[in-house]
Amino acid sequence: MTVPARAAYRELLVTLMAEDPRIYCVDTDTGLFAGVDFGPAASRYVNVGIAEHNMMGVAAGLAASGKIPFVNTMATFATTRALEAVKIDIAYNRLPVRIVATHGGLAAGHLGPTHHSLEDLAIMRTLPGFTVVVPADADAAQEAVLQTLDLPGPAYIRLGRSATPAIDHGPTRIGQAQRLRDGSDIAIFACGPYPVAAALAAAQRLAGHGVDAAVINMHTVKPLDTAAVLAEARRMPALIAVEEHWRAAGFGGLIAETLCEHQPTRLTRIGMPETFVERAGDQAYLLDHYRISHEEITAAA
Repeated sequence: MTVPARAAYRELLVTLMAEDPRIYCVDTDTGLFAGVDFGPAASRYVNVGIAEHNMMGVAAGLAASGKIPFVNTMATFATTRALEAVKIDIAYNRLPVRIVATHGGLAAGHLGPTHHSLEDLAIMRTLPGFTVVVPADADAAQEAVLQTLDLPGPAYIRLGRSATPAIDHGPTRIGQAQRLRDGSDIAIFACGPYPVAAALAAAQRLAGHGVDAAVINMHTVKPLDTAAVLAEARRMPALIAVEEHWRAAGFGGLIAETLCEHQPTRLTRIGMPETFVERAGDQAYLLDHYRISHEEITAAA
């Protein structure tokens, strides 16, 4: 599927709302649902306006009343502007709120650092009870939505903005890493659409240099598939972690923590350096500029 993951999510959610009266869509005037015909489920579309903190409280109330709210906003607003309500109203009470955050990473590149989300995985993976998923394409985004429906606690699903290539990843199961390519010399763990695509491109380039690289799609940040990480660590001399996030405390940091505790192994982390974006540009341009790319993965290997 080559449509934007957020569009695939929207279409699925509208269908699910028609089928299940427990499901609510709580929006912050994002425009994602503008003009959508919810049919008989129209009363369960709640637009609270640009009030992300309030939205999380509304969603917590719905969840406490036996509903399944999906809340929609940009990733940086969900995890920084509304963090107190996410922590206290949702996580503390272990409520089944599904936060679907669009414009993850540098997806809103053209809007500058106010709209970039390069800290969200670091924040959300620390909140007790949260499931954190970063689908690699539109199909995986829909699978994540379906699989979070009956989770007993809260979930954070990080989506992008634009269409990204479909990945041949087979069935997606929350908490289970996906081996996209076998290899015997080095393993590349990738999290997110662009990092996964870059990892696959790097593996192909490395093959031309006689380096056999395995590629693992780590679509679930929490619960991490620790067994998959340690399996690669036991058989590889070195590992690479790639993410669209500041290197501090993100996905690569989680891999490092896991290795340090269970299987110390050399690890190189590729992600955003410790800086705010200093120039204007779209997502692809910024990823290339800050070297979250297949060239950087190849060089690291």
